[in-house]
This record gives sequence, structure tokens and C-alpha cells, in this order.
Amino acid sequence: MIPADVFYAGLNKVVAAAAGFITDPSGRVLLVKPNYRDHWGWPGGHVDEGESPDVACSREILEELGLKPQVGRLLVVHWVPPVDDRPMPLVHFLFDCGTVVDGTSIVLQAEELEGYGFFTEEEAGSIMPSYLSARLAAAQDARASGTTAYIGTIS
Repeated sequence: MIPADVFYAGLNKVVAAAAGFITDPSGRVLLVKPNYRDHWGWPGGHVDEGESPDVACSREILEELGLKPQVGRLLVVHWVPPVDDRPMPLVHFLFDCGTVVDGTSIVLQAEELEGYGFFTEEEAGSIMPSYLSARLAAAQDARASGTTAYIGTIS
């Protein structure tokens, strides 16, 4: 019999992350520009040890934007293979966090973020990589249809 510590030490490691899908009243999606990446993405981040993805989503949005969202339904689960300097796969959970009526209530976390904005799908496609554009389209469809989407590997 293999001891539990040896068994678990040999398993594949996966990083978990969570973010919020937030829109303005016209349906444009809220994206943030981290100062450590070349592209824009959703407010959110890695799931900490002992934390569930929905709790991580709420914590990250509060830290990054000063907002206390109502973390709603899971819209998208996205399996992202290793990319750039991340040597392991990522499982990304994107939750519906509703609508922000007035963006002036946002207080940007200056240590990690250099900007935020509300974007149409077309505008967002020009500032994010294709795998994030696919996540955006899946999130919009899932919100509209009341479903949850799974995205596997996208090249």
C-alpha cells in the first residue's frame, strides 16, 4: 500500500483562480489591467489555501476594486493549460457578480492594477488573448441562457 503523503505528492498539481463577471447597465463587461501583464482580464485572482472559489472571487473583487459583490451563479469553468511562466494547468471559475450601475464607486488597487474599464465584446477582444475572448463569449451566453459553460483547451 502506498502511504497517503507519497500518493498525494505524486499527483498532478493544478492552480485554481476565480473572478467576477460584472457588467454595466448597457451590458459592457468590467475588465481590469494588471500592472504585471500585457493584457486585460476580469477582477479576481488565485484561490488561497482553505478558500472556496466563490469566496476567493468575493475577496479579490473587494481587494482590487473596493466593491462587495453578490457572488452569484457560476458562469464558466475554464481549463487552461500551462502558459508563459505558469508551469501547471489552471482551472478558472468565472462567477456572475451582477451589474455595477456607477463605476465611480470603484476604488482601484494601485499595487496590482493600472486601470479598469467597461468594454463591449468586440472592444475586449482587442485587449485580451483569444482564450480570454472565448471565456467572455461563453460567460455572456451562459448568463443569457441561465447555464454554465465548460471550456477545455483552446489553442
